[in-house]
Amino acid sequence: MSRKIIFSILLLAIVAFVSAAKAEDQYAAVYGNGKNAFSLATGSPGELGLLKVLGEAFAEQEDAQLKWKKAGSGESLKLLKEKQVDMIMVHAPAAEKKAVSDGWAIKRTLIGSNEFFVVGPATDPAAIAKATSVADAYSRIATASAKFFSRGDNSGTHKKEMDIWKKAGIEPAGDWYIVTKDFMTATLKRANDEGGYFMTDSSTWIAEKNNMPKLKILFRGDKFIINTYHALCQPEKATPGADTAAKFINFVASEKGQDIIREFGKAEYGEGLYNDATYAEQFND
Repeated sequence: MSRKIIFSILLLAIVAFVSAAKAEDQYAAVYGNGKNAFSLATGSPGELGLLKVLGEAFAEQEDAQLKWKKAGSGESLKLLKEKQVDMIMVHAPAAEKKAVSDGWAIKRTLIGSNEFFVVGPATDPAAIAKATSVADAYSRIATASAKFFSRGDNSGTHKKEMDIWKKAGIEPAGDWYIVTKDFMTATLKRANDEGGYFMTDSSTWIAEKNNMPKLKILFRGDKFIINTYHALCQPEKATPGADTAAKFINFVASEKGQDIIREFGKAEYGEGLYNDATYAEQFND
């Protein structure tokens, strides 16, 4: 075999290896090593470790491999629509329903819930602890021009934040309104470090509150900020991992999957980070 042919073979092997490495780099983590691979986009369930526990249990049961792409709800929906992932776990009910009605997502399944807390400095310069609703809390922040952090990333959290500003009749703008274009934990840390308000999900707060000594919960309990999570996947055969993704949704909705969700975080934090689908049903839409 000539040197030229050997060189060409080696070059092709290197290109294939680099391409495969780049493909894997797009995933934040991979759980399991089975033959039935599928990809999933989500935010905090992956960040906080719930997806790892669910993914590993499913992988063992179904000889599967879950590839997690880290993305907020808006980006996750976009990835599903563009067929870049096989399924998603999100909290953006209106957008989820449209995805199903438009035909590019199926199997919308309630899997659990958490809620949003508005946290801020203990001094509470906008006096949101006295607010009668989350819209009132936001109105007080804007009136006081108190520092407020927004993810600004089209995530489920950002969508809900914008819904609240709309409910309050306010278009937030000015030096006090800081857009991070970052994920939940990173933005929460900025609010802690820079002394501002932020709306965080309860799961992230439970996991991170000991690392955020300058912040406290100042507003909670408005039904408008209860947060339901749904799983959706590709239509049958639309992507290579669609069938396995559908099986994973069934697993998460099963008693075994729901028990994992109920118990997740209790050993480490003394309370669960998520509520199960039975609890979430009362807030479902």
